[in-house]
Amino acid sequence: MARYPQSVRDEFVDLVCGGTAARVAIGKVGASMSSHASVWKWWRDAGGVKLGNGRSHAVADPVVDWEEKFGRSLTIDERVEIQAGLRQGCTQRQIAARIGRSQSVVCREIGRNRGPDGQYYATVAHTRAHHNRRRPKQPKLEKNPELCRRIEAWMDDGWSPKLIADMLARDAPDDHTCRVSHETIYRALYVQSRGVLRQDLARQLSTSRTHRKHRGTSPRGLKATYKDALKISERPAEVADRAVPGHWEGDLIKGADGRSQVGTLVERSTRFVILLHLPERATADVVAAEMIAQMSQLPSHLRRSITWDRGAELAAYDTVQLDLQAPVYFADPHSPWQRGSNENTNRLLRHWLTKGTDLSGYSADDLAIIAAKLNSRPRPTLDYRTPAQALNDLLATP
Repeated sequence: MARYPQSVRDEFVDLVCGGTAARVAIGKVGASMSSHASVWKWWRDAGGVKLGNGRSHAVADPVVDWEEKFGRSLTIDERVEIQAGLRQGCTQRQIAARIGRSQSVVCREIGRNRGPDGQYYATVAHTRAHHNRRRPKQPKLEKNPELCRRIEAWMDDGWSPKLIADMLARDAPDDHTCRVSHETIYRALYVQSRGVLRQDLARQLSTSRTHRKHRGTSPRGLKATYKDALKISERPAEVADRAVPGHWEGDLIKGADGRSQVGTLVERSTRFVILLHLPERATADVVAAEMIAQMSQLPSHLRRSITWDRGAELAAYDTVQLDLQAPVYFADPHSPWQRGSNENTNRLLRHWLTKGTDLSGYSADDLAIIAAKLNSRPRPTLDYRTPAQALNDLLATP
C-alpha cells in the first residue's frame, strides 16, 4: 500500500468524526478500497472507538458549540489551531499565543487527548473531551473505602485536608488511585451527593469566626507594666529568619467566658509545642512559675528568647528572664501576626481544646498527650518531618 501523508489521515479522521461513513470517507480522501485494513488502523491510531456497519460511532451527538455552555473549555476552532500548529512544528508556547491561552492549557490538552500514534487530532480530541465531561463519574473516595477510613483516622487526630492530601501524595507518588486532593476531601464533607466521609468530621475543620472579634483596649496600668520591657522591634534578625533554633513564641488559649486557660509555647524553627498547665487563675506569678518549670528542662542553646502577647499574664517577665537567662520580647498591641507560629499552633490545638469549653478539666497528663499528638504530626514547613523529629535532631547536636 502507498504511504499516505499525514494530511490525508487527518482528513479521513475529520470526515469520520463528522458522521461520514468510513467507506465513503476512504473514497473522499483518495485512498484505495483494497487498502481498507490500513485505513482502519489510521482510525484506531487516532484514538477513535470501534466502527460498525460502516458508520462512525465516535460522536454520540453532532459536534456543536457545546463549549459555549462551559466557557473555559477549548473550542473546536482552538483545537484545530493546536493541530495545525503541531503539524507545522510550532512550539507549545507559540500555539498558546496563537489561540490566546496559557502554555499549560495547551500542554494538558495535548497530553490528555493525543492519539496512540502520537498525533493530535482536533475532532477526536474535541469529541473525547465532550464525552469525558458528560459521563457520570463515581467519586474516587466512593470507590476506595479503605482510603476513606485512612482520611477519617487522620482527621480524628486533627489533620487538615491539605496535610492529608500532601501525605497521600508522598506515600503513593505513582499511584493516583490512593491519592486525593484537599478539595476532594472538602467536597466529601460538604457536598451532599459526595458525602462518603463521616459528616461529623466537618466540625473539626475550622474554628474561624464569622466576624472579627473586638479585642478592646489594654487594661489600665498595663502600659506602665511593660514600660521597660523589650519590644519585638528590638528582637535580633536571627529570630525572624528561623535560621537559629531556640526562639519561642507564647500565648494563652482561653476557655469558656475566659475563666480557664492553657499556656502555649512553640519553638519557631521546629514548631515544637509545650503546653503550660494552668488550672487555677492565670496570674503573672503562676504563669511565670509554670513557664520556668517547663523550659528549664531544655538546654540553654534551645531557650534563646521568648516572644509573648502584651497581656497581663506575663507581667512577671523579669523573673522569667532571670531564671531562664532568655530575653522576653513583647509584640505590639493587637498584632497577632507578629507571633504567626504561635497563632497557627493555637488554631491547631483548638481541635482538642475546643472553644467554649472549660479547659480547667485538662490535667497535666492530658496536656502532655495533646502536645505529643501535635508534635508527632508531619509539617509541610519541615519537609514533612515532625516537630519531635526536628527537636531531637537539635538535641543531638552539641
